[in-house]
Amino acid sequence: MRILVTGSAGHLGEGLMRRLAEGPHEAVGLDVKGSAYTHVVGSIADPEVVAAAMEGVDAVLHTATLHKPHVGTHRRQDFVDTNITGTLTLLEKAVRTGVSAFVFTSTTSAFGGALTPPPGEPAAWIDETVRGVPKNIYGVTKTAAEDLCELFHRRHGLPCLVLRTSRFFPEEDDNRERRARYADANAKANEFLFRRVDLADAAEAHLCALDRAAEIGVGRYIISATAPFTRADLPDLRSAPASVVARLYPGFEQLYAGLGYRMFDEIDRVYDNAKARQELGWTPLYDFARVLDQLSRGEPIGSPLARDVGSKGYHDTVFEDGPYPVD
Repeated sequence: MRILVTGSAGHLGEGLMRRLAEGPHEAVGLDVKGSAYTHVVGSIADPEVVAAAMEGVDAVLHTATLHKPHVGTHRRQDFVDTNITGTLTLLEKAVRTGVSAFVFTSTTSAFGGALTPPPGEPAAWIDETVRGVPKNIYGVTKTAAEDLCELFHRRHGLPCLVLRTSRFFPEEDDNRERRARYADANAKANEFLFRRVDLADAAEAHLCALDRAAEIGVGRYIISATAPFTRADLPDLRSAPASVVARLYPGFEQLYAGLGYRMFDEIDRVYDNAKARQELGWTPLYDFARVLDQLSRGEPIGSPLARDVGSKGYHDTVFEDGPYPVD
């Protein structure tokens, strides 16, 4: 199978290109930036570029996007051009060329305002039934692109699966207060409890979706590390998460103390990946239990793939106050 990977110079795109290089498929990388994993350089909103990249392609893994880190540096029209027009251009070409599967990388940011309950309320349980309330142009355009995927399935029968991925980037947190209070590795370890996925697991989810797309037809899925919590934990997660984590992982407090780590003061949402595991046959390998095991061995957390891909950054400019300006 010949597979087009858009955004091949990005975190997930490169991860997929590396993974696909293991066989048995042939991968073609498309990105607006050149890289060792990019075969076609150009915009996904350019029909001629897309036509060249799609030649002989059997399936599409569409990861190219303008991200949340670009909200403060790019025009809203740029988001529309890339995230909506680019996706539409790819979908139209996919239908014309008879592509057998289209997997679209979306984001849990599409849930937006639904992720943070009012003060005093329990943490939010986020699954695919939750209605998103996008907070910025990034969330709006990603949601619109998801809807385009579903439209093309309804109108043309194109198998389209949407994967709403949680955090997998290695860059430091954009929240100034969190950066000041927690070491970067500490914050990322905590996030594996409720809002982070390892790059290798995110890539594997896309390959699982590719395998199941024709059978499923259309669907949206949350891609995040498997959370250890139940809905009964939600009140305590909002007010005293360390007590919940200590109950589930009795040795975590001692390990954290030895590392100088701390649990967050609150956890405001939990991503539920059950639908993705059940329907896609996806088995994520990296969760908080594995993170604790890696920490106990003195190893860096996460997968070799995530370390190999490394940090990409989102801008050519270096900003003094964080990895990117927050709009």
